[in-house]
Amino acid sequence: MATDTLKGRAGASGAPGALRRLLLDNGALTALIVLVVALSALSGDFLTTDNLLNIGVQAAVTAILAFGVTFVIVSAGIDLSVGSVAALSATMLAWSATQHGVPVALAVLVAVATGVVAGLVNGFLIAYGKLPPFIATLAMLSVGRGLALVISQGSPIAFPDSVSHLGDTLGGWLPVPVLVMVVMGLIAAVVLGRTYIGRSMYAIGGNEEAARLSGLRVRRQKLAIYALSGVFAAVAGVVLAARLSSAQPQAADGYELDAIAAVVIGGASLAGGTGKASGTLIGALILAVLRNGLNLLSVSAFWQQVVIGVVIALAVLLDTVRRKAGATPVAAGTGGPKGRQAVTYALAAVVTVAVVGATSFLHGGSSSSTNPRMGLSLSTLNNPFFVQIRAGAQAEAKRLGVDLTVTDAQNDASQQANQLQNFTSSHVGAIIVNPVDSDAAGNSVTAADRARIPVIAVDRGVNKASVDTLVASDNVAGGELAAKTIAEKLGGQGKIVILQGQAGTSAARERAAGFARGLKDYPGIRVLAQQPADFDRTKGLDVMSNLLQAHPDVQGVIAANDEMALGAIKALGSKAGKSVQVVGFDGTPDGLTAVKDGTLYASVAQQPTQLGKIAVDNALKAVKGEKVEPTVKVPVKVVTKDNVAGFTG
Repeated sequence: MATDTLKGRAGASGAPGALRRLLLDNGALTALIVLVVALSALSGDFLTTDNLLNIGVQAAVTAILAFGVTFVIVSAGIDLSVGSVAALSATMLAWSATQHGVPVALAVLVAVATGVVAGLVNGFLIAYGKLPPFIATLAMLSVGRGLALVISQGSPIAFPDSVSHLGDTLGGWLPVPVLVMVVMGLIAAVVLGRTYIGRSMYAIGGNEEAARLSGLRVRRQKLAIYALSGVFAAVAGVVLAARLSSAQPQAADGYELDAIAAVVIGGASLAGGTGKASGTLIGALILAVLRNGLNLLSVSAFWQQVVIGVVIALAVLLDTVRRKAGATPVAAGTGGPKGRQAVTYALAAVVTVAVVGATSFLHGGSSSSTNPRMGLSLSTLNNPFFVQIRAGAQAEAKRLGVDLTVTDAQNDASQQANQLQNFTSSHVGAIIVNPVDSDAAGNSVTAADRARIPVIAVDRGVNKASVDTLVASDNVAGGELAAKTIAEKLGGQGKIVILQGQAGTSAARERAAGFARGLKDYPGIRVLAQQPADFDRTKGLDVMSNLLQAHPDVQGVIAANDEMALGAIKALGSKAGKSVQVVGFDGTPDGLTAVKDGTLYASVAQQPTQLGKIAVDNALKAVKGEKVEPTVKVPVKVVTKDNVAGFTG
């Protein structure tokens, strides 16, 4: 009777308990289904074939990186270097193939070998040098990124055409990056589940000392584990560069955090010993779906970061709860853990198919809007100049009744490519793009052209693709003006330093070229040093402080934007505007205030609000089929204390 009573209680609570365990053990899959359902209900553009393939492409690089990181995390390690190793591997491929005539097949092997070497160095420092994984891979993050910049000289290197096809589609519909992602995922699954080294990863992550005492050669296994991570990073770098048709030295910046997040969201424990390739894939898809859906819903770029951060925190919390819950009992009728997992994936497939059918019926694959829809992708919103472009564009869009969605690429050419693809797949009326890099934006703009969507470039042009209009100031001419202004202020004689923009960006290259061209006419001006400060005020302060130690006799500073100029002014202190003259670029509000105060001698102003306004005007003309000029130049102007009162920017 007691047994019968226990069975009755188990039967009463068995179904809810089984459901609870099912959701808890497959939290990532449950979250993905919920996201798909929610975004499908909120946006008619989300659940279309084009957009789903678009999500797959956007998840590919993160997923491939994350598969490699899964090996490391399962073994209770961490790898912060995968983003930099990806950029370095792609740079090595492009550099060897295009600049040194190495056959493409051999160049690909060079790229993979680069990843292996970087991984082996990480493994050696951790296994034999006894460095904590965090420190060893953090060092490799810096070394890899630095070597990529040294090899490329800070400029993108065109990718060989034969390798660039990795960014294309098969049969006109299946994206090659998605296919590569699937193949690498299968390899990762086989390594984890079917090989000796895979079992070693779980053993080391579960209890390293016990693994060593059982006869496992832990140090050699760690070498192999980090080498595998390097291989996957190299493949991810090649796929990313193929999408952008160029090896970008700043590519995949911060991707190591996305990769780690994907692994943790997918159910792996940072404590080691657990994790699987399928979970990692789901984690990468969740991040891609989130970014894609938030773009389609016109959520602020700043709030997108908040949402993604919350999702990552919840995933770690779920991991903690799952580990505290302990082992899961075998559910009756499922045939054990593998059977239960098969049931879960089958259920997920049924739910997904139902959602696809329902949303297709409700939305008909498109969204309706009474106002013209446009997308604006800015290179960054961490710079006042681009914030002013956004302000000008939004004000004009409101006046004209245009529904404008603004995204922030955060100076990441790959992220901008994703945003442009999102705009294309959601069939906006026009796209306005301020490229992170002129070469990298080419493929995405070409895709928009094929979809017959007008594209307006603002501030920077797009190479290897046609745009309807370029609305810009001339960066080279502006650089010449800045050089001429500082030279004339110093009377044609003096010592100066130049603060350059972010290495690899077209604006930094063009303005630097303008500085060099302008200074040719003034042989009495001696350039003591040229250093990048990444268009950032804090870095401008740090770099200028360092340069003052080596060159205390400096008399002038040219900065590629006002933010760096303002940082330099802070470093100069009382010297600014007196013994040292500073010239900036952009005409931002803070820059103009410094001109009024006399600490900034001049700023080459581009009138960014006008750039945004004119870009929207031309985009609307293109949507209506009206004629637009191929180039619209907004004049630059040197603003000094004499004329700043009449200048609004």
